Amino acid sequence: MQVSVLVITYNNERFITKAVDSILMQKVNFDYEIVIGEDYSRDRTRDIVIDFGKRYPDKIRLLLNEKNVGGRKNFVQILKVSRGDYIALLEGDDYWTSPHKLQKQVDFLDSHPECAICFHNVMVIYDDNREISHPFYIQNPNGPFTQAKPKPISTLEDLVRGNFIQTPSVMFRAPLFEEFPDWYYTLPLGDWPLHLLNAEHGNIGYIDEIMGVYRVHSGGMFSSKGLIQRLQGEIEMYRFINAYYHFRYNKSIKPAIASCYLKMAERYKRNGDRINALKNLFKCIKKFPSKRRISHRRLFFLILELTLPWFYKMLKGFKRKYLN
Repeated sequence: MQVSVLVITYNNERFITKAVDSILMQKVNFDYEIVIGEDYSRDRTRDIVIDFGKRYPDKIRLLLNEKNVGGRKNFVQILKVSRGDYIALLEGDDYWTSPHKLQKQVDFLDSHPECAICFHNVMVIYDDNREISHPFYIQNPNGPFTQAKPKPISTLEDLVRGNFIQTPSVMFRAPLFEEFPDWYYTLPLGDWPLHLLNAEHGNIGYIDEIMGVYRVHSGGMFSSKGLIQRLQGEIEMYRFINAYYHFRYNKSIKPAIASCYLKMAERYKRNGDRINALKNLFKCIKKFPSKRRISHRRLFFLILELTLPWFYKMLKGFKRKYLN
């Protein structure tokens, strides 16, 4: 078996049919299987995937949990029973847009034995239409669902600075390690540590082509979280990664944490929470790097915006007490 496509799904009644159809439309010159982990949904997701299993018994295998075990354990379960030399991931609310996606990624990994992982660009769409759809990797990223275009070949050191791999775009070799460590189940994010564990065994290749969709909606495990909660999770991940690699990448991780604190300070300020904005601003300054990883101008103006009202109030009190 050349490829196993792993699908975890929970309460994806509105999306799962499109996800599975986008796998079945793949045009390839090799055998592949679809392994679906259905995590005891409360809607009709289970009925839909059972119907797919009946219609495509030679292609689709189902793992139907008898209780909800969570995304992390659900994924590990289906990974353990997969039979492919390569693993492709697709969550139940995303889908692929190119019928040649699997073939192109297999061809890439076959021709790049030094790479353990490859991924591609995806389109970000918003289920509530609050924003216009856009590619995830763009020249000048300015939001939580955009990143700068990756290098053609990246390394583990690049990945510790931040996760740049979208789940519906990734394919990796299997098995690169025997068992997931216990800490994998306790971290706030699941995809980033998975990619790190794989990247310890080879480089990361990027295919500059949009071949899938990442869907932002209120029920999504990541997109439903607020920006502050996501940034707090990132900071926790950075601290763990730093310790896990014995602070070998501290020079890269420290400015990344400072950037997270700056984003949190800006969001608290926008929310009118000046106290928490100042707290995170001070944490940012404490970890502020000597190299220009974050904008000095952006930091300077935020300091002014948060501290000038305090200075103005202090001067008014001084004038009232001593000059009147």
